[in-house]
Amino acid sequence: MNFNRLAPHYDWLEAITAGSRLQEVRTQWLHALAGCKHVLSVGEGHGRFAAAFLERFPQAKLTCVEASPAMIAVAQQRTQLWEDRVRWECADTLVWQPAQKYDAIVTCFFLDCFPPEALTAVVNHLANASSERAIWLVADFAVPHAGPARWRAKAVHALMYAFFHFVVALPARHLTVPDEVLTRQGFQLTGRREFEWGLLRADIWHRG
Repeated sequence: MNFNRLAPHYDWLEAITAGSRLQEVRTQWLHALAGCKHVLSVGEGHGRFAAAFLERFPQAKLTCVEASPAMIAVAQQRTQLWEDRVRWECADTLVWQPAQKYDAIVTCFFLDCFPPEALTAVVNHLANASSERAIWLVADFAVPHAGPARWRAKAVHALMYAFFHFVVALPARHLTVPDEVLTRQGFQLTGRREFEWGLLRADIWHRG
């Protein structure tokens, strides 16, 4: 994957296609991070979650792992008011090695980028960076179980994956749900909110 060419355009593309809805999904469970001192955001992208988190929790520190230098540059501009509390690490997720255990992990529209085997490897790797009682926030796309909402989601996903495969060489061609892998790593789903007739989903998982 290479999001560098998309980075300068990501803000307006998101605004046109989804308005404020994706940010609403990203921050749905933000309040649950109160009390977390060290939080890890992986695949942070253009920094919209990071800015919301740093503004809300002035005592917390955030580590952001992002493989695209161009995306990091955009995100650093967005979070410059809090630059003393955020650390940016430009690395592929599976190559990155954590220096500590984190109270919480956040993956916003990131896990949907991976085919099944790669997704399992990513979740397992990140779980090793989390504390025994960590929180994991997952904001992502979803496919409803049946009916017109499912047909709509399938159509949206087909267009979305075709676009990102062409523009950034996205390896996934369809959505793989991470629930089973998270459960195997000791996380339990404790909250789920759905948006846009089930097309978008915000989950909170607790470990321990």
